[in-house]
Amino acid sequence: MLSQKKSLNILKKTNALLEGHFVLSSGLHSSKYIQCAKLLSFPHIANKICLSLAKKIKRNFKNIDLILSPAMGGIIIGYEIGKQLKKETIFCERIKGKFKLRRGFKIKKKSKVLIVEDVITTGKSSLECAKLITKSQAKVVGFACIINRSSKKNLKIKKKIISHLKINVPTFKKNSLPKNMKSIPISVPGSRFIK
Repeated sequence: MLSQKKSLNILKKTNALLEGHFVLSSGLHSSKYIQCAKLLSFPHIANKICLSLAKKIKRNFKNIDLILSPAMGGIIIGYEIGKQLKKETIFCERIKGKFKLRRGFKIKKKSKVLIVEDVITTGKSSLECAKLITKSQAKVVGFACIINRSSKKNLKIKKKIISHLKINVPTFKKNSLPKNMKSIPISVPGSRFIK
């Protein structure tokens, strides 16, 4: 297993840990943003983190039939975890703002599905994935991600989240920003707002 310190060094080395003023896909503001796409653009480096996460998933979930990830951020990590666990892996994508299964992907009735993401902040995307699983009359066995940056205050997921790293990064509503963030230009990373 990789230590927290080594993992943070990997995030910094790959420019996956950004600092500034960001509006997250949840609509909350933060002084840090984790862009896992930057990490995953170095497969030989990201592989260590994916192996570590796969081991944690194996220890916590004994029976998985399928892995479902949300596009865009979850696709590569879902694929990598599916490869490590030797499980079928599919993804859902936004059509007119709502997650849908496309490309012939199906969730079999009564199958046990693990939702895999890159980063979980509020859990909104993961819970949208969970609705697709429930609609297919299958079962959500749990949630996994590279980085869990949720807080008790903002997290909407009630089940345990298995993550490679837990990073506490404060988030703020637009009307309660700290003074130092107000003067920093806003960046809107992520894929939720892409048309």
